[in-house]
Amino acid sequence: MVTPAGKREAVTHIRSDYGVSERRACKTLNVDRSLIRYQPKRPADTVARTRLRELSIERKRFGYRRLHILLAREGFHLNHKKLRRIYKEEGLTVRKRGGRKRAMGTRAPIAVPSRVNERWSLDFVSDSFMDGRRFRMLCVVDDHSRECLALVPDTSIGGHRLARELDTVISERGKPHTIVSDNGTEMTSNAMLKWQEDTQVRWHYIAPGKPMQNGFVESFNGKLRDECLNETLFEDLHHVRDVLAAWRHDYNHARPHSALNGQSPIQALQNKKAKSLKGHAPLMIANDQTLNQNSIKGLYA
Repeated sequence: MVTPAGKREAVTHIRSDYGVSERRACKTLNVDRSLIRYQPKRPADTVARTRLRELSIERKRFGYRRLHILLAREGFHLNHKKLRRIYKEEGLTVRKRGGRKRAMGTRAPIAVPSRVNERWSLDFVSDSFMDGRRFRMLCVVDDHSRECLALVPDTSIGGHRLARELDTVISERGKPHTIVSDNGTEMTSNAMLKWQEDTQVRWHYIAPGKPMQNGFVESFNGKLRDECLNETLFEDLHHVRDVLAAWRHDYNHARPHSALNGQSPIQALQNKKAKSLKGHAPLMIANDQTLNQNSIKGLYA
């Protein structure tokens, strides 16, 4: 009997079971009568509640903090504490997965690059179709902007295919200074060693058994699996490509990123570009909702 609701329920119980007056019930329980008679004047926030439930269904792996950002974008300016209360009243929650992680030894934070294309992270993620067949996905992430540069699924991706995909990304946004990866057979193949020599891109291999040395792409992999792969049953490779293309576009353009102050990677790049151009001749940044390839390159200049 701690909350006001609990006290009201206790008074109602005593009055109904023992047939006493409200005054005597409140005196027995040491409850103020004004609390029993108080009528809440809090607004129902029906529209915000409805939209919150809709967003929680669309974004099953988003908690109230990211949902708060999405609601603010749509014009629902609610205090984060109020939104958390509504979130709990609606019975919304993010189901936890996996077992408990145990820290071993001390940890040192990974240095964050100071500019775009300074360092890319690369890794592979595997999943399966509905019939049990396996497929793989190549994930490439810019460690500064946190943007997903490539998300390529296929049943098999070897060294030559990896080199072609990296060439495609480089043609769109320029050459990186460093690429970080593990010691997988694709990354250490002769095709990739020749590619490194031809392109003069510095390649850093993490220590075996130390995936957190490649923490940026590992964090991305966790979001990809949690929000997309675990939520979708894939029929075939065409279905995988459609779903991953849509999720990658949403991740880069709409999904709030906590490390970017709630902005998406593309929004953060646009704001950074606008600040760097402040005081100079204005560019047409307002129409970036339909960015073409040339304007995309301008963000990384």
